[in-house]
Amino acid sequence: VQDKVNSTNQAVKALAQEKAPEGTAVIANCQEAGRGRYGRTFYSPHGSGVYLSLLLRPRDWSPESSLGLTTMAAVAVCRAIEAVSGEHPQVKWVNDIYLHGKKVCGILTEGAFSMENGMLEYGIVGIGVNVYAPAEGFPPELESIAGPVFSETFPDGKNRLTAEILNQLMDCYQNPDPLGHLQSYRDYSLVLGKPVEVISSTGREPAAALAIDEHFRLVVRYSDGREAALSQGEVSIRPGKE
Repeated sequence: VQDKVNSTNQAVKALAQEKAPEGTAVIANCQEAGRGRYGRTFYSPHGSGVYLSLLLRPRDWSPESSLGLTTMAAVAVCRAIEAVSGEHPQVKWVNDIYLHGKKVCGILTEGAFSMENGMLEYGIVGIGVNVYAPAEGFPPELESIAGPVFSETFPDGKNRLTAEILNQLMDCYQNPDPLGHLQSYRDYSLVLGKPVEVISSTGREPAAALAIDEHFRLVVRYSDGREAALSQGEVSIRPGKE
């Protein structure tokens, strides 16, 4: 547990390269260079959030199956927020956790693959949670998007939420129930049955979110009738539909 780090994922990566055992975690009150997907920064102010990364060394996990770590973490965070706050969070495919229409958590999973067999050597699950609103408020660009888990001080809230996230995640990982995990992820989904926009390198395209398949891909139907199973990329809820 540290007060401030550059990035918890980077800290765990350094430990992983030194052969740290599975289950090693770095937890911080602040990140100076927190990262999100696609190289974005992740707002990590001091005192109001929890930023943690967990080292896992799954056996015989292919690159395709590594998406399961992200979805497993999403389910674990939702269960933890429910257990501690009594609220019902939802997952915006694939890795953002929402509560009352605002993003309260982001997940960044990274890994290293063996050059010998192409399998996952280790995975790092990074989780950043807005436990409380920052004292100075969220930056203007995040004000309409980000929110906290707790609207007011909750007794030992940060510690309880952190412990519950780690317990839930390790329980999912050590006692895998693929069908239960998949169904839980579907149950927490924010996007299923809603109009969305699929965001890719070529732009944004409207679609309908139909299903999440057995590989945790989002099945969408575009306006011209085409269907696709997305394994990466992003979606946004269409305006007025959140």
